[in-house]
Amino acid sequence: MFSCPGPLLPAAFFLLLLLFATAFRLPRCGPTELSRDVVLGRPGANITLTCRDKGPPNVTVSWRVEERGAAVGGGRQLAEGGNTLLLQGLRYEDSGRYSCSLGGRPLRSLRLQVEEPPEAPRVSCYRRSLDKDLICEWPLRAKPSPGTRATLWVRRRFVAEDPAEQRCRYFSKAQKFVCRVKLPPGTEDTKPLLVSTCVRNAAGGSAGEDKIITLSSVLKPDPPLNVTVEPLEKAPQRLRVNWSYPPSWDPRFYWLRFQVRYRPEPTQTFTEVDQVTTTWLDIRDAWRGTRHVVQVRAQEEFGHGTWSEWSREVVGTPWTDPRDFTSEMGPFSSQFPVDDGTYGVTLPPELFREDTAGDLGETVVEATSSPVMSPYAFLVAGGSLLLGIALCIAIVVRYRQTWRMGGQRGAKAEGEGQQHGLVPLGHPSPPALSDTPLLSPPGPPTLRALHVTNLDYFFSGQ
Repeated sequence: MFSCPGPLLPAAFFLLLLLFATAFRLPRCGPTELSRDVVLGRPGANITLTCRDKGPPNVTVSWRVEERGAAVGGGRQLAEGGNTLLLQGLRYEDSGRYSCSLGGRPLRSLRLQVEEPPEAPRVSCYRRSLDKDLICEWPLRAKPSPGTRATLWVRRRFVAEDPAEQRCRYFSKAQKFVCRVKLPPGTEDTKPLLVSTCVRNAAGGSAGEDKIITLSSVLKPDPPLNVTVEPLEKAPQRLRVNWSYPPSWDPRFYWLRFQVRYRPEPTQTFTEVDQVTTTWLDIRDAWRGTRHVVQVRAQEEFGHGTWSEWSREVVGTPWTDPRDFTSEMGPFSSQFPVDDGTYGVTLPPELFREDTAGDLGETVVEATSSPVMSPYAFLVAGGSLLLGIALCIAIVVRYRQTWRMGGQRGAKAEGEGQQHGLVPLGHPSPPALSDTPLLSPPGPPTLRALHVTNLDYFFSGQ
């Protein structure tokens, strides 16, 4: 079995490291090379331009400058002076080509480039959708010099392959560099990628710190669009929030989940609702008659990546019953009762206006402060009371008569031996029409039917 000698182990390890270093080597992030006729100056510094390296020092030459962007052959004539030209407090605008001449004969031409070393990039990457390119960007504190260039490289980690290089573009309005990287087909979302950046110009170069990412972790959708808040009829504590998917996300293949937050305008604390899979939401605990501020944001349906930015703020107010609004605001009405007995009479509105000069406001009449009952209610109540009193009096009189008759019958029972003659008050009755007696002869006593309707029977003592 072949074995490697001990002294060869360090050499083999060094060769292996060199191989990996060669495989992962990136271009050096240093200053751009300058030609021999270029002079570099820093903003705010002083610089001296020399026309001829050799020659009499007291010779007067003339200087001319062609600013950057000016037409060829044009330029601005500078004051004549000696063999040198002193420029103080350099600015980016001082960059250009300076030429000197003697008696109309050109002697030398130099290009002045005013730049300072670029800021070190602090890159962040994201994807707007699972089928979109990778975007990396970083902001700048100050506008870079015109000659600044930015480059970004993306490669798979621990894989010996050439990195994908992408030039970055500076956006002056957003004041940041943006790089769009087209990923090769079949790139796995969970495999780690190594992102490297370099920003350089003639004054120097700055390399950003390498960043390890995965495509799924940098997924960040755009915020939802067309967010609206509408009241629901006859629901004073509910609001309907609607929104739509951003154009960068295709809901036919991938879905989003949403988060909604809202607050009444008097407060600064938001109430959040998570795990919303539809493009609408009913808020059921809104404050009555209060404006609410609502925002929505989105994330991949399975929680990959990060949340999008919040949408712009929209406001909405729950439904308010017009009758409640009328009772609170008190619009004038001339068809309500007054205390002088003129119920239902239409009165002119001028009677209810204040006589204050210059007052353009309306006088609010509180119709509920002094309620007036209908006279029909008084009639019904009074009639019911009188009927009850009459019934009570009738019952008392009836019982008093019954008690008197009972007392008289008791007195008659005690004086049965006394007889009194009856004196006829009128003519004698006519003779009987038949010999048949009207009354049957006396016989054995039989039970007679009781007339329940005759209350005297119960009070006579029989």
